[in-house]
Amino acid sequence: MEEIQKMNDKIKLVFFDMEGTIFKKVYKDAKGNTAPSAWCLLAEHLGEQALKDEEINKDKWNNKEYAGYVEWMEDTIRIHKKYGLDKEFFENVINQIEYHPGVKETFLELKKRGIRTSLISGGFKAQSDRAQKDLKINHAFAACEYFWDDDGKLLHWNLLPCDYEGKADFMELIIKEHGLKKNECAFVGDGKNDIFLAKEVGLSIAFNGPRELQDACTHSINQENGNEDFIEVLKYL
Repeated sequence: MEEIQKMNDKIKLVFFDMEGTIFKKVYKDAKGNTAPSAWCLLAEHLGEQALKDEEINKDKWNNKEYAGYVEWMEDTIRIHKKYGLDKEFFENVINQIEYHPGVKETFLELKKRGIRTSLISGGFKAQSDRAQKDLKINHAFAACEYFWDDDGKLLHWNLLPCDYEGKADFMELIIKEHGLKKNECAFVGDGKNDIFLAKEVGLSIAFNGPRELQDACTHSINQENGNEDFIEVLKYL
């Protein structure tokens, strides 16, 4: 415990993953339909063929057929464009996603301590904007930003390579900007794609993550599904 306390005294900046970490892993739309990610939920809404097309893209990703995360997003966005994704449903999905219990209290406590916060996600900017506003997060990076025409149809997009290895690049940028050392920074995440971030800081927490992430982190939190309480991360921060 004394060693943990010494590390706590040094932490000045905490990085967070978004989907599955501060937000719940399973998303639900207004009709009660559920999916493991916002990407999947959008494809389900667009119809059976759109969902099949997205599954093909996932297989291509798992088979390493894409040059990188941006190329996968471009291919998946074509599905949204092809099958007529509209702004109204997109915003409904983003606004229906629930935070884990204890998230707002955790960020409020970190702010009281004077600890900066940063969000790095391979998800949608609209979702990270919502979190940044609600939780008063200092920095936020999300992979996909959508632009809509006057009729609410998908017009254009901006993509950032901030998932998998790319996440670490954005982390390094913020650490350097604040003149911090890596042992003054911490990370909280839930997925295999967060391993790259966990290895780049002095303190890392796997929040109900897979074994691969837990092995890469300095601390692990394992809670029963449906009984998550994010405030437990404060024990280590």
